[in-house]
Amino acid sequence: MAKAHGVTLFRRVRRAASVGSVFGSSARGSVTAEFAIVLPAVVLVLALCLGGVAVTAQQVRLQDVAADAARILGRGESFVVAQRYVQTRLPGTTLSAELRESAVCVHLALPIAMPGASVLALTTKATSCALAGGR
Repeated sequence: MAKAHGVTLFRRVRRAASVGSVFGSSARGSVTAEFAIVLPAVVLVLALCLGGVAVTAQQVRLQDVAADAARILGRGESFVVAQRYVQTRLPGTTLSAELRESAVCVHLALPIAMPGASVLALTTKATSCALAGGR
């Protein structure tokens, strides 16, 4: 009787595996559902990471242009020359300058050029000073 019981149990397990109720097609459906839930989250995290890299690169470019504009004004060039330089390098940048004792300081602001950032109205800002030796 033990032998007959073992054969019956083996047949049940084999039949269940062939139908797909143990590790068959029903498991595939749950994996698809999990993938459908996780994929948008992964895409969102990837987009945020790439956006952060883009904003960082824009900040570095803005700081570099601010240093160049401060040197231009420090050499004694006019504000218009510095503004033209800034606009050719980074269009849409606002420029302001001030004289502090023996230094010329330049302040730049540029809206973040990233999809969705215009809704938040985020801007990157940079300040740089140079000696006013040309005056």
